[in-house]
Amino acid sequence: VWLSPRTSETAEIDAAVQLLLKLKVDYKQMTGQDYKAGCPPSENLIVSNNGPAADDCDGEDLVDPWNVSASSTKGVDYDKLIVRFGSSKIDKELLERIEKVSGQRAHHFLRRGIFFSHRDMHQILDAYEKHKSFYLYTGRGPSSEAMHVGHLIPFIFTKWLQDVFDIPLVIQMTDDEKYLWKDLTLEECHRFTVENAKDIIACGFDVNKTFIFSDLDYMGASPQFYRNVVKVQKHVTFNQVKGIFGFTDSDCIGKISFPAIQAAPSFSSSFPQIFGGKKDVPCLIPCAIDQDPYFRMTRDVAPRIGLLKPALLHSTFFPALQGAQTKMSASDPNSSIFLTDTPKQIKNKVNKHAFSGGKDTVEEHRKYGGNTEVDVSFLYLTFFLEDDEKLEKIKEDYTSGALLTGELKKILIETLQPMIAQHQERRKQVTDEMVQQFMTPRPLNFKF
Repeated sequence: VWLSPRTSETAEIDAAVQLLLKLKVDYKQMTGQDYKAGCPPSENLIVSNNGPAADDCDGEDLVDPWNVSASSTKGVDYDKLIVRFGSSKIDKELLERIEKVSGQRAHHFLRRGIFFSHRDMHQILDAYEKHKSFYLYTGRGPSSEAMHVGHLIPFIFTKWLQDVFDIPLVIQMTDDEKYLWKDLTLEECHRFTVENAKDIIACGFDVNKTFIFSDLDYMGASPQFYRNVVKVQKHVTFNQVKGIFGFTDSDCIGKISFPAIQAAPSFSSSFPQIFGGKKDVPCLIPCAIDQDPYFRMTRDVAPRIGLLKPALLHSTFFPALQGAQTKMSASDPNSSIFLTDTPKQIKNKVNKHAFSGGKDTVEEHRKYGGNTEVDVSFLYLTFFLEDDEKLEKIKEDYTSGALLTGELKKILIETLQPMIAQHQERRKQVTDEMVQQFMTPRPLNFKF
């Protein structure tokens, strides 16, 4: 039917209005903010499907389980984040106490402020001093087959905690979460769980003290785990999860209920095969601080369902090669050093993409020196170069101009290449049978 000009114009206006409304919805989904005329999103905002709505346009750091972006080239202001999240700084007194109670020198991640914030760590140490054991809980969202070096940080530190305190560990593989958030099949998510588990096992965890589990498998096999999930679900409202996680009315219901699944491993009664039904074994969670919203919710719910609040140790973010304003992304191969990279790929990525804090010319650099606060090669060395004296000497030489950017990158390359080659060698030794052993629900060997 041919339309009269007036009807045609009306239809065009209606279509334009519908398009505008759709664009506003898309804008909110991608930025986490309501559209405001004349108030563009932060230039450094990372596009994501979720995230708490920003209150205004003042360029604050954005940190939540799906997005991390900083307003400064120095990266996220972690002191401000501690205030915003209401956690406590890991101070000299706590460091000394960890050393005293464990009988070991603090891990360099603690000494260098890579793990910088905590919730209730003193209570964990109080219990341990009274010969009451605790357990560790950390996790991994298996969104791809290959992990990058940033993914290793919580596992390297968790292994140290397991070794010095001689305690059990549960590792949650949130394959269900990745299915809900990503364009992946259930089969792909489960396969990524098994592949990622091989990289985690290659970090050297003790099979007699470690249980790795897939949510897709364990939820159906453990009534006690599922009961804790349901208890948490009952005590958190839709308004609360919208406020904490920024969910919108267009998010699938699986996303809205998922936080309860990440909360459940915080309670020892979720693992009757390990703890014999005990509800009072304290839990310590080492994780990056972007995961804290899950556990703020968990700590709020725990007393209302008669369970213990988990304690936490928070790490800083592992920066992308392009700079500390964002964290590494598994979906951008040039932002990350992958655990599958060859020595040549590592060398090329560092030389081509690692953000430099050096000056534009050799003459200027020799005169004014480089900035270690923004130089990615130096930042990476703070994670992976264990020798404190050597790191301090590199810092002095780079800031004075004695060490050039190319020379600093060479030190990083020579640190990463053997570390990743050794990891690849250990991973080759991990068989499917070993993965099955780690992932089978069973008693673990420890005293509590």
